Amino acid sequence: MNPITHIIAIRHGETDWNRKRQYQGQEDIALNDRGFAQAREIAVALAKTSLDAIYASDLKRAHQTAAEIARALRMTPLQVAGLREQHFGVFQGLTGEEVAKRWPDASAKWHGRVADFGPEGGETRNAFSRRCVAAMHELAQAHVGGTIAIVCHGGVLDCLYRAASSLPMDTPRTWSLENAAINRLTHDAQGFAILSWGDTGHLHREPTDDLIEHFPGP
Repeated sequence: MNPITHIIAIRHGETDWNRKRQYQGQEDIALNDRGFAQAREIAVALAKTSLDAIYASDLKRAHQTAAEIARALRMTPLQVAGLREQHFGVFQGLTGEEVAKRWPDASAKWHGRVADFGPEGGETRNAFSRRCVAAMHELAQAHVGGTIAIVCHGGVLDCLYRAASSLPMDTPRTWSLENAAINRLTHDAQGFAILSWGDTGHLHREPTDDLIEHFPGP
């Protein structure tokens, strides 16, 4: 058996909160019309792909995206709580500007990527990374020699990129995390490796990289 697992990692389609640049975190926000259209475009792009399983975060925006892909492939997506976005605590529902006005010190730590800082009531970056990377390792190990799709969130993909590149959570981000982008990786005994990243060629309109929680500023 081939010891490598192939992974197609996908960020969910657009939501209204993405468009308004509000922190979503673990708030259960649905896709907007554009997000559903993006999900269908992903489904078309992957229609001839042979998958062993499709996994998704149990947050609505991710499993709605996964459902469109699964429908095209006549599969059933499986929900995994470990793939949820980072919990942003009191930041959730607010824009970066609103956070900076209410909690300037916390905002500075956040945008400074202090790895052991978490918004009040939320997760630290390091705790979040440990949680979601462990979930992805477990899924990859369950399908050695096969190919799986994982539909998740920008923050989860950020952690996956860092895990594959041996980058700590406080390293400034220079890679894209766009809605409905397709990212391809492998996993073996040495961990994750990136094959391609940030593919949006299947989308009729290019999305903008609006994951505000990973910008150095809003």
